[in-house]
Amino acid sequence: MRDAETMLLIIEDRGKKNLPLENVYRRLYNPDLYLRAYGRLYRNEGAMTRGTTDETVDGMSRRKIEEIIELLRYERFQWSPVRRTLIPKGNGKTRPLGIPTWTDKLLQEVMRSILEAYYEPQFSPNSHGFRRGRGCHTALKEIFHTWTGTRWFIEGDIKGCFDNIDHMVLLSIIREKIHDNRFLILVENLLTAGYLEKWDYRPTLSGTPQGGIVSPVLANIYLSRLDNFVETTLIPRYTSGETRRRNKDYIRLIAKIQKLRKDGADETSLKPLKKEAKRIGHGDQNDPDYRRLRYIRYADDFLLGFTGPKEEAEEIKIQLERFLGDNLKLELSPEKTLITHAGSEKARFLGYDIGVNTISTDGKSMPGRIQLRLPIQKLEAKITKYTMDGKPTHRTELRNGSDFSIVEKYGSEFRGVVQFYAFAKNRYWFHHLQWVMGLSLLKTLAHKHKSTVRKMARSLTAEVYHQGGMRKCIEVKLERHGKEPLIARFGGIRLTTDPFVYIEDRLADQDRTPPPRAELITRLMADTCELCGSREEVQIHHVRKLADLNVKGRTERPSWMLTMAAMKRKTLVVCRQCHVAIHAGRPTRKPTETVK
Repeated sequence: MRDAETMLLIIEDRGKKNLPLENVYRRLYNPDLYLRAYGRLYRNEGAMTRGTTDETVDGMSRRKIEEIIELLRYERFQWSPVRRTLIPKGNGKTRPLGIPTWTDKLLQEVMRSILEAYYEPQFSPNSHGFRRGRGCHTALKEIFHTWTGTRWFIEGDIKGCFDNIDHMVLLSIIREKIHDNRFLILVENLLTAGYLEKWDYRPTLSGTPQGGIVSPVLANIYLSRLDNFVETTLIPRYTSGETRRRNKDYIRLIAKIQKLRKDGADETSLKPLKKEAKRIGHGDQNDPDYRRLRYIRYADDFLLGFTGPKEEAEEIKIQLERFLGDNLKLELSPEKTLITHAGSEKARFLGYDIGVNTISTDGKSMPGRIQLRLPIQKLEAKITKYTMDGKPTHRTELRNGSDFSIVEKYGSEFRGVVQFYAFAKNRYWFHHLQWVMGLSLLKTLAHKHKSTVRKMARSLTAEVYHQGGMRKCIEVKLERHGKEPLIARFGGIRLTTDPFVYIEDRLADQDRTPPPRAELITRLMADTCELCGSREEVQIHHVRKLADLNVKGRTERPSWMLTMAAMKRKTLVVCRQCHVAIHAGRPTRKPTETVK
């Protein structure tokens, strides 16, 4: 039997050649795929969260994998309903989140890896959501670097996309490429497994399970129909002209510069004219024979940039609505699907305000280069988190933490937001957020130590080198014997726009780069209890975090805690008897007590 990576490479090769995929169901019998899936999932916080049963990643074993494969082999596997919880949104509404059982998560991850390997080479280059090596910033870079000259933005938002995906349409799309009825039945059963909300069972008549591991790739497969329609129908129809005709004002300026240069004018005196010519550009922005339509999509949000009259932009929007309704059974959200003038208004996409510079020639307003900006509402929302009655305040919930953890908490929150908005032209607005957060941090530390903000600032202010200069920051060092100290910093970041910076989007559910064979998998394959040496029913004990091993007020810790703390691992390979003893609070077996 092939190992997981070799099998996925073969599947990916068929995807690149656009060949149909057969015998997919039989590939689910490969135990190596489940070990690979386990290596990807066990670190996630949700791995220890219960679904509709008490099952979690704790107790994972090779026997569990064999049981799943056995059920699949005889077509007796049944998906469990997901436990649904409602997550609040920024607008006061809620969105449903489904929490599957651990067994379902594991099998979904195996299915996701197969589907992604096959479909990834076939997905559109204009699709950036939930894909390897792509994310928000790759989409924004594409807009910034290639959408120059855009006159109209068509903002697209699909109303309840994940909840309204039509099961029959999705299965018909998958059936076109995957010729395996047993696999299709498995996908269909997953889609219709239902959910429990307040322990009340409800069927799922449409949509993909929110929170399901396989849901993002299923949504991309579904919306690839939209990508194909835009790229093969709309873009060719609304794109014309090789280049814009030459701008008469630009031609006059260039002729004037050449004449002055011929008459002996020095280059210094010509700089204003050359700057004006560069600002105007050589192309006529009002060329009636020139059209351009560009498209980008991230999950269920998409944006089109159109160079042409507004009437044609309205036509494009109508055709999109008609296609989504007729072919994908989806609707555009009326309040979020807008046609925006690029020069005088801003389109909202992926948390940025997107517009263009406007240049004026003979009283005419013409679009120029793309501008990405930080919306003022986003900045105000961030500031509100650290203020009370308009003034920076301390955070009571952090006062019991160490100075290192408090500074690290503020530092990571600040770095996260300023790095996300690295492309924003007005990124310098974050200086105000830095001041508010810095004062809130110092007040939190002063509140903890019963000191003053001034004293805390004097003791913790430092300088760090960043992007060509020294920057002030708040810094705490954690000394370690025989090792370099750990450093927590807040601030010390240059807050100027950098549209060329490389930012890697590494959300937990999007980081799909193949990892090396995990050390945990090697320990599991050794099939030996790390406490007593037994080889009977070996499984893995998990804890949520290493801090759980340091129980306050406990002078003596059991041997299994000491072993995990010494290994600095949140996992421990144990036999079933030792695992039961751990959860029951009883002493585990010693190596000499192991039954041979």
